[in-house]
Amino acid sequence: MRILSGIQPSGTLHLGNYFGMMHRMINYQANNELFCFLVNYHALTTVFDAGLLRQQTFNAACDFLALGLDPDKSVFWVQSDVPEVTELTWLLSNVAGMGLLERSHSYKDKIAKGIPASHGLFAYPVLMAADILLFGGEKVPVGKDQKQHLEIARDIAIRFNGTYGETFIIPEPDIEEDVAVVPGIDGQKMSKSYGNTLEIFADEKSLRKKVMSIKTDSTPVDEPKPVKDNPLFDLYALFLDEKGRAELEERFLTPGLRYGDVKKELFGAIWEHFAPYRKERERLAADKQFVLAAMKKGAAKARAAAAPFLEKARRNVGLDYRNQA
Repeated sequence: MRILSGIQPSGTLHLGNYFGMMHRMINYQANNELFCFLVNYHALTTVFDAGLLRQQTFNAACDFLALGLDPDKSVFWVQSDVPEVTELTWLLSNVAGMGLLERSHSYKDKIAKGIPASHGLFAYPVLMAADILLFGGEKVPVGKDQKQHLEIARDIAIRFNGTYGETFIIPEPDIEEDVAVVPGIDGQKMSKSYGNTLEIFADEKSLRKKVMSIKTDSTPVDEPKPVKDNPLFDLYALFLDEKGRAELEERFLTPGLRYGDVKKELFGAIWEHFAPYRKERERLAADKQFVLAAMKKGAAKARAAAAPFLEKARRNVGLDYRNQA
């Protein structure tokens, strides 16, 4: 099956990115046709510093490669290296209804958070639809917050096919409910725009400080601690198997548990989980040419995969005027 998903290089990648998409994508590459990319066109809606975007795009590439994404077993590229996606975005824009886009929760949420309103931010779902449809993505691993965008992509594809004839594969969402929304240190969804993240490759001191600042309630030590909607419990559970989660829940429900002790344990779990990948991350950051060569190779494979879908779309809408009878 062709698995496809992308991630924004709009900041340092964090546990929400890792559990929501990254580790699943890396696991998929063993037995599927994996397409994975860094959506730097999307990042332009919130990042207005050119130098920062360049560095964050490179850093995100290093992160993925360090965590085990194999550019020889998958197609891994940077969105802007495949300009065909912008042409398809325009073709799709002509069948994307205004009402459909106006219902986007993400647009409203970002405006409410102070992100400047722009056509790019409003039309974000159309570009995302092009990202998926251009490469024939069949299954799309996303976090719960992106579910609506994927539904919009499906609606656009269905309308395009209905208007111009069968052109695109209708993608299916892949959402793991256990990690559908990873909480940040303040209890909200972990997000770079909220400033509440735990970074994958943070240094030891800053990671410890952030973990120790995770929001907790004021339940006394000698009373059971709540498990539901408890960011500390939810974050720790991400690093445990089913048996471990059951044991953690029992500890929370037993009087005497101290949140500070659990935070120290969580820091240790995060630090140890990513320990095997840190040295490789440092090596990649120092070998810029290797990373750039890998991305160039991935872009060539992505453009080859995109060509037949875009050609068919152009033909079906009538842009191939030279072929008229």
